[in-house]
Parts: sequence; structure tokens; C-alpha cells
Amino acid sequence: MQKNIQLICTLSKSKFKKKHSKVIQYGTAGFRTKGEDLEHVLFRMGVLAVLRSKVKKATIGAMITASHNPEEDNGVKLVDPMGEMLESSWESIATKLANIDDDDIATELNTIIQQENIDENQPANVFFARDTRPSSEHLASALQEGITAAGGNFQNFGLLTTPQLHYMVRCVNTNNNYGQPTADGYYNKLTTAFRTLYKQGNKNYKASLVIDAANGIGAIQTKLLNLHIKDLLHIELRNDGSSGRLNHECGADYVKVQQKPPAGIDMKPGTRCLSYDGDADRIVYYYGDKDNTFHLLDGDKIATLVAGYLKNLMSESGLKLNLGLVQTAYANGSSTDYITNKLQVPVACVPTGVKHLHHRALEFDIGVYFEANGHGTVLFSDKATQTISNATKDTSKTEAQRKSASCLLTVIDLINQTVGDAISDMLLVELILSTQGWNAEQWNQAYIDLPNRQLKVKVKDRSVIQTTDAERKTTAPAGLQEAIDKLVSGYLKGRSFVRPSGTEDVVRVYAEADTRVNADKLAAEVGAVVYDLAGGQGERPL
Repeated sequence: MQKNIQLICTLSKSKFKKKHSKVIQYGTAGFRTKGEDLEHVLFRMGVLAVLRSKVKKATIGAMITASHNPEEDNGVKLVDPMGEMLESSWESIATKLANIDDDDIATELNTIIQQENIDENQPANVFFARDTRPSSEHLASALQEGITAAGGNFQNFGLLTTPQLHYMVRCVNTNNNYGQPTADGYYNKLTTAFRTLYKQGNKNYKASLVIDAANGIGAIQTKLLNLHIKDLLHIELRNDGSSGRLNHECGADYVKVQQKPPAGIDMKPGTRCLSYDGDADRIVYYYGDKDNTFHLLDGDKIATLVAGYLKNLMSESGLKLNLGLVQTAYANGSSTDYITNKLQVPVACVPTGVKHLHHRALEFDIGVYFEANGHGTVLFSDKATQTISNATKDTSKTEAQRKSASCLLTVIDLINQTVGDAISDMLLVELILSTQGWNAEQWNQAYIDLPNRQLKVKVKDRSVIQTTDAERKTTAPAGLQEAIDKLVSGYLKGRSFVRPSGTEDVVRVYAEADTRVNADKLAAEVGAVVYDLAGGQGERPL
């Protein structure tokens, strides 16, 4: 390994020199910044992925993407053996390695090896893939050179969605018990389950939809998906990357925040539409009614649809499993009320960030988690999977109960449990709608969202904002929470919270109230208070 470290140092001082002093932080989504600033980071993360592989004695993943960020941005995140996010204790290791001077790399690598008790002779293997950003191919080359310099083996999957790479990593580390670690393996697993359960032409359900692929990798992969299900679903693809910029006036984040359809989609009454984000790990649905009014079906709506469907299957199977739903503060108040009082499913609230939702969902036998932005999935514990499997063969149960249990077991194969997956989630939603015989309007009528508004306030230093209670309350700066509480008290069904961005010096504001006008007004008023008390920069919201 010492010879490898010498080579790493040589390359770090020549081909992959650190060219700027900007500090880049590894957060929930990995590293994200301008693509032009990431070359040395990708090289070093290739090295770190090899060390992580040696520690875990398993294949580690590395995904090059900046998800819903603008096209000029890029990033990288490491994927642990079961397809989960990088262990949080290694986030600081990644941050330090990415930011140290070139001359300090040898010392830092030896420190990591010693502190983590790494067997330098342990073989290492890394899977990596990239999205469609202009900078991604070059950054993938830098990552690959880091892996090679550190003595690791690799497999370059080329263009994949983020959740597909997570899936590949889990497959290989379960000796293919989770599935085959190939694109065909991924599609065959999902579409076989979909084809088994899908109810074409049931009642008001129409087997056609329009997909906004955000001019990203989702377009390429949806075309491959369509080869497997074109006889079942009619898909019209928009923002497919043939023109237009990645995530520019399109994609799930744009639709959710702006609360209007993306460029390229002319909604017709009765047409079911959906948007992926740039790396296809988020999804939101929407439709226009006969009055051309836009209706959003976001992560909250997907979560309640899925939770209700799973609860029905459990009931029909005669199974007693602990089903729960995990949300963040961004969840619409109406959704939480519906889940708690109508579905009677336990709800847990955690801070924003996939790792927090995923971790809490693991505490249930069946854990449904979705952020309002459309990122989410369902986790089945080993106990739940075994219980469901046993129920399909339990002769003490009725034939109808065994059939429902068999359906539930098949649903597990339709879900990518590693991370939120727009393609998997889309198939799950379409399955449920076809089973219920619902159109988008019937789905939306389960409960009515409170009007809400999100906005960003630029600040000098986002760290001045400190939060508690799953980010629903602020503890600093002084007086901010009191000011927010006073503003909220003036609105019927008012609620608002603020939290610092994890990637940029902005504070994110969320507000909801009884009417659209009031939600917009409350958001602006809270934004103005944040601007005044937290060192606002640029234009004041009010």
C-alpha cells in the first residue's frame, strides 16, 4: 500500500493538483459544487472508496451526480455495501481528505489506515457510474485513476441513475440474492413483479402517462424500461435531453417548488403527468383539471397512497406487522392528519435528509418514507419478508389471505429498497392506481393539501441558523423562533419553519396556511424576518 500512496502523492501533485482553496463539505448527498472544482476531489474519493472497500471487505459504490442541481454543478457520493448512504462517521473523513493540501495526502492516508485498522492486503472493489452532465465523463476518469492508483479493482457502469447504482452495489454484496447487478437484471426484476400484479383497464384508470425526464439520465433509462412494458403502459417522454438544459425549468424539484408544470408539457385534462429529477431518485405526479388548474401529487401523496395500499394488503393477508410512515417537517399538515387519523398508521418526523428517514424507517417491520420533494421508498425488515413468505404457504389461512400475502411478497420485488428510485416508485404508483381503478383526480381526493410555499433567503453564513425538534423550531439566532411563532399565529391553519441549506449559504423557508394567498404572504413575512435576523444578503423578501 505504501507504493500505492507514493503513486497517489505523485499524481496529486501533478495531474490532480488541488487548484483552489474553497472548502467542500461531504453532506447527506455527498460532495456538490461546480463541476470544474471537483477533479482533485474525484481522484481522492477514488482512493477513499478503495480504503472503504478494504474496511467493509465488500464492494463500495461511487455515483457522480449533482441530482437536481444546475447542469454546471456536479458531485460524488459513496455508497456502502447494502446500497445505503456512506456511514456518517466517514463523512468527516471524506471532507478532510478532499480539502487538505496536496503535500499532506500521504500523512492523511496513513492516519486513516491506522485509525480504521485497515488491512492493506485486503482486496478492494468499487462500482461507479455517472449521470449525463457535461463534466461527468471527465470526473469519472479522475475517480477511476484514484481507484487504480490505490490498487483497487473497479467496474464502470457508465450512465446509470443514482438508484440503479445503489441497486448494483447491493446485488453484488448479497451474492446476487437481491438481484442481478446489471441493467437488464434491474429491469427484469422490477417489470416481472409489475407485470404479475398490474391491472390494465380497471375502472377509471388509464394506462398512459407523460414523463418529464428533466433532460437527464432518467430519459435514457426510461427508454430502456419501455422495452419491457410498452404493451402495458403508454409513455410519452418529454424533456428527454435532445434539447434543453438539465433541470432547467423542468424536473421534480422545479415542479414541486414552483408548483406548476415544467417546460415542454402542455397538460390536458385527465392526463397523468410526472417528473423525475436529474438523477432520477425523486418523482412527483401532477395533472390539470377541466378548468386547467394545476394539481400536484408530491411525496406526501405518494407516501399516503403506498401506505394505504400496504395496510390493505396486510389486513387482507391477516398479517400483524408494524407498519409506519416517516416524514420530515416539509410534509403537508393535511397529509400527517390523514395518515394518523384516517389510515391510522404511526407517523415519525425526522430532520431533513434521506439518511435520517432511512434510519428511522428501519425501526418498523415495514417502513414507508418519503420526503415531500418526492424522494422515498419502502423498507421491509427480514422479519417482515419471512413472515409474508410464510403466509403464502400457511394452510391455516384462507385462499384469499394467501393470495394477498403472495401479492405483498411480489410487491417487495417491485421496490428498490436501497434508496428513493423514481422508476421503481413510478411503477409502484401505477400498480396501485391500476389496482384501485383510480385516475389522478380520485387519488388526489383522499385529502386536500393545505396551500404551501417555499422560498430561499440568501445569508452571509447559514450556520447562524440552529434548529431542534426535527428542524421544526429554531434555537438561534435569538428572537427568530418567537418572531416566526407570532407571524404564524395570525393565519388560519398557519405553520412555518426555517432551516439552513446543507449545500449553500441560503436559509430555506416553508409556510402553509388556509389559502394560497395566505401561504404566500406568510412565507414572505417569515423570509423577511430571517433576512433581518440572520444576516440576509441581496434582495429582501418583503
